Amino acid sequence: MLIAGFPTGALQANCYVAAPAAGEECVVIDPGQDAVAGLDDMLREHRLKPVAVLLTHGHLDHVWSVAPVCGARDIPAWIHPEDRSLLSDPAKGFSATATQIFGGITLSEPDDVRELSDGAVMEIAGMRITVDHTPGHTWGSVCFRMADEQVMFSGDLLFQGSIGRSDLPGGDYPAILRSLAVKCLPLPDETVVLPGHGPQTTIGQERATNPYLAEAAPQAGPTRGI
Repeated sequence: MLIAGFPTGALQANCYVAAPAAGEECVVIDPGQDAVAGLDDMLREHRLKPVAVLLTHGHLDHVWSVAPVCGARDIPAWIHPEDRSLLSDPAKGFSATATQIFGGITLSEPDDVRELSDGAVMEIAGMRITVDHTPGHTWGSVCFRMADEQVMFSGDLLFQGSIGRSDLPGGDYPAILRSLAVKCLPLPDETVVLPGHGPQTTIGQERATNPYLAEAAPQAGPTRGI
């Protein structure tokens, strides 16, 4: 299997491509700010043909380039219905500080938007991808799992040594802890976690060292990002 990624934009949100192998169809995950040029380079390098964009959640730093990426290739974007409104009204997910920085930006939905549901299994680009609804960072946050490859694209649910912030509109700290407990902790230690920001990790490493996965989690969540 081929998985490649690169950080995008001011907030360094990770954009990924996943395919069975070079020269095959692929999916694009979270094309963020200024992702188009880097994504085009990656697709040429690996001779990949995108057939869909998958969005872990609706925050601007993860969906900024979804309309141009989908429009240029006439492919659908998949997002959980609880976050769909953020595609055309990104300010709904902002903090006050981020609104000052990004408030003048307008986005539009791609022509073809499809909705994800918890537990759905997508057969796409020759891969089998399971959708896990993981609210807490936003209303409609999801993770994408490739069980055969023991890989999870965690979006802003789980990072190396930390978790997504829950103090923005749609965030809920108890909910994100529940999502971690239900969707992450049962996975095998060797499961590779490809997060929305920062370096990759594993479930085993986070189980052993991440304070937010400890039995007695901190009383409040982190507050980095937008």
